[in-house]
Amino acid sequence: METFHHALKFKYDLCIGCSHCTSVCPTGAIHVEDGHPILDNNRCIDCGHCYHTCPVNAIYIEQDDFQTIYHYKCPVILIPTLFSAQFPEKISQRAILSAIYHLGFQYVYEVEKSVDVIKAMINERVKDDQAEKPMISTFCPAIVRLIQVKYPSLVSNLLLIKPPLDLTALYIKKVLVEKGVPAEDIGIFYVSPCAAKIAAIKSPVGEDKSPVDGVINMNYLYNKVFRIIKQGLYQLREDEFDFHPLSKNSILWSLTGGEIKDMPAGRNLAIDEVHNVSDFLDKLENEDINNIDFLELRACDESCAGGILCAGNRFLIAERQRKRANQRPKVVSPDENNLLKYKEYLEQSSKLGEVMPRSMDKLDDNISIAMRKMKKVFEINDELPQVDCRICGYQTCKALSEAVVNNQADIKQCIFVQRILEQTDKLTTMEALKITKKVWGEAKLDKYSIKNLDLE
Repeated sequence: METFHHALKFKYDLCIGCSHCTSVCPTGAIHVEDGHPILDNNRCIDCGHCYHTCPVNAIYIEQDDFQTIYHYKCPVILIPTLFSAQFPEKISQRAILSAIYHLGFQYVYEVEKSVDVIKAMINERVKDDQAEKPMISTFCPAIVRLIQVKYPSLVSNLLLIKPPLDLTALYIKKVLVEKGVPAEDIGIFYVSPCAAKIAAIKSPVGEDKSPVDGVINMNYLYNKVFRIIKQGLYQLREDEFDFHPLSKNSILWSLTGGEIKDMPAGRNLAIDEVHNVSDFLDKLENEDINNIDFLELRACDESCAGGILCAGNRFLIAERQRKRANQRPKVVSPDENNLLKYKEYLEQSSKLGEVMPRSMDKLDDNISIAMRKMKKVFEINDELPQVDCRICGYQTCKALSEAVVNNQADIKQCIFVQRILEQTDKLTTMEALKITKKVWGEAKLDKYSIKNLDLE
């Protein structure tokens, strides 16, 4: 089984064991032991909801050291179109570009430069009556992983076309090599608005290796560029690169509805925010919904504009992005976007490899043992109170049941089971306290010791 890289990390010295992260995880990838969150690497999809909800900033995003760019003679930066939409409107795109060059990059490209090629391929596939429907976009890596671990029966619906990031990176390398730049001197760095894209570059799904050499935190770069502009450290550049030649469709691609815009007639839906996506996929998997041709699914609210590494308000970012798009035509020529001259090469390089399911409900490789374990899970779950209070350290009663069957937890971690056993003299109060301390840690229970309370 392939290994998932995870960009989300915990700072245990800051963690207060509140379990907020446990409650919001869409795949139940976090449980609590000894007062700290424990991550199940096979369930985590790096959606970043835990990062958003943590009240003490005990979750951080692992990223490459910015100094890595100077290890290459020809460092190239790939920025999403929404990067410039985070700045105040009084700051020109030319100033933003000049500040980025000031950091030492030799070339600057926008990721969505390859969208027009990808959109044409997707539209052709959607029109194919023989293709399995609904086709599901692979643009958002958190959604690809969500389907792998939570909806494995839908893996075959994934549209195996590389995202704009990959195709634009392939185009850049080809163009620069044609210009005489040695391939080993080229370092391509992507500015990521989310943890999922960082994870996808480090351990790509459907590819052996990402064409991107490093990742830069978008919030980090925003602050770096903004400081350069405010302090006037840059020189305004006039060169062949410009933010403007992209088509309207390319600029809108990373927003909700960007992929399904101007698609062939059919039933094409755009759904954002991972819990909304999960609710919809539950219905789709249960065949409560049918006759859909294409699904654009994004893990963040307002899609990439709501990425956890974006520096601005997602609604204002989306507004500025649409304003920029409205100034551009739907189609641009190869003279405006040189990448279109490499359309045939990119189409030949566009196919993703097979994406494998990795069900989070898989209890054993041996099917007969797995079936016995599943039966036991149902039996235990039926005996639990179904209140999903998380006092046991797990997100749901079902999650605790699975952990018990896999010898990772004790059913007596359930506070209701403890009370029942105490009433029947099968568990002492001190034994129950010991179990609870194992989940929530010594400090949390000592802090609220009943002897310090005035109950009179």
